[in-house]
Amino acid sequence: MIVRAFRVQAAALMLLATALASWSATAGEVKDRVQARGEVRVCIWPAYQRISFRDPRSGQLSGLDIDLATALASDLRVKLRFVDSSFVTLVQDLQAGTCDVAMFGIAMLPQRMEQLQFSTPYLQSDIYAVTTRTSRIVRQWSDIDQPGVQVGVQAGTFMEPVMRQRLKHAGLVSIHLPQTRERELIAGRVDVFMTDYPYGRALIESTEWAALVAPPKPFYTLPYAHASKPGDVEWRAVLNAFVARIRQDGRLEAAARRHGLESILLN
Repeated sequence: MIVRAFRVQAAALMLLATALASWSATAGEVKDRVQARGEVRVCIWPAYQRISFRDPRSGQLSGLDIDLATALASDLRVKLRFVDSSFVTLVQDLQAGTCDVAMFGIAMLPQRMEQLQFSTPYLQSDIYAVTTRTSRIVRQWSDIDQPGVQVGVQAGTFMEPVMRQRLKHAGLVSIHLPQTRERELIAGRVDVFMTDYPYGRALIESTEWAALVAPPKPFYTLPYAHASKPGDVEWRAVLNAFVARIRQDGRLEAAARRHGLESILLN
């Protein structure tokens, strides 16, 4: 028994040593590359209103994480380059080194945490529903999970696995680009779609047809954070220090207020 226990402990120590060696090999890799390049590459999803949205007419970017990415580049004293990404390609883009950090309100799903590393969270949101103001099918939260109701989710968002698990009677429709949840709802191919607070609030304030339905009690609240390729502990420390700094000096709160997101800010 003693010999077996020793072998198990030895094997565990070898695995730990291998992991530490792997981490050491990549420690500081991203930070060094950013400084050498003089540029930080930030992945965004440019369809995320109030977070990282590109105006289709002007091409101008706006949102909380656009402001925070600008602040990060300023703190690092490097140039900023935005790289278009999405929730579908998020893991691939980071692991392939397409960008140094993803900053577009990324929910800390357990599945994502197995593949990516996250900074200290700075926001949190529950799931909300968007329907039309004239809908006769979905008027309140309890109308959603009913037979015959078609519930839309943006493919790759955290709402997709959550609603797949939670829905017992309604049908789930995963919406892939170039289709959008709004077009599918207006066309009647879905009766409601699920989103989060930033997107939902922006939509009801910018359209005359959308209605936001909030859950009567917490449904599935998740923290949001910035994500990066796993293993680089020094780069994660840089991102964590950045979040701590903008919390302390007020830049995070100011940006949240600019975009109407102070109610979901994590202090």
